[in-house]
Amino acid sequence: MQEFKRNRHSVYSLKYHLVVVTKYRNKCINQAILTELKEISQRLIGDKDGTLLEFNGEEDHIHLLFEFPPQVELAKWINSFKTVTSRLIRKNHTEYLKKFYWKDVFWARSYFVATTGGATIDVIKKYIENQGSEKD
Repeated sequence: MQEFKRNRHSVYSLKYHLVVVTKYRNKCINQAILTELKEISQRLIGDKDGTLLEFNGEEDHIHLLFEFPPQVELAKWINSFKTVTSRLIRKNHTEYLKKFYWKDVFWARSYFVATTGGATIDVIKKYIENQGSEKD
């Protein structure tokens, strides 16, 4: 059964899958950086009253599954997330990252984001189609 969250003016279930890739797909995310990225992600998501549901990654990208209230402007938050994580990772791992990047970069400009939920599009379409129809 799907759980809904509530705030002052809404009932919602907004879950997102975000994938962020390193610049040039460089394989520079080691275990220390991955652990730090998870900690930073939890803090940044929590700062917006969200919840980090799952986090993992590989040497050249990370995956986040998280939930946010509807008041969060997702594109702005993702931009801020990438800026903050890049700045902190570059600051805390300067020497290690020098062999991968000669400029102050970490993430590629692009990203992938998709909404996720308990019901398929077909189920929701059918539910909407049946609104207002006679009940047996």
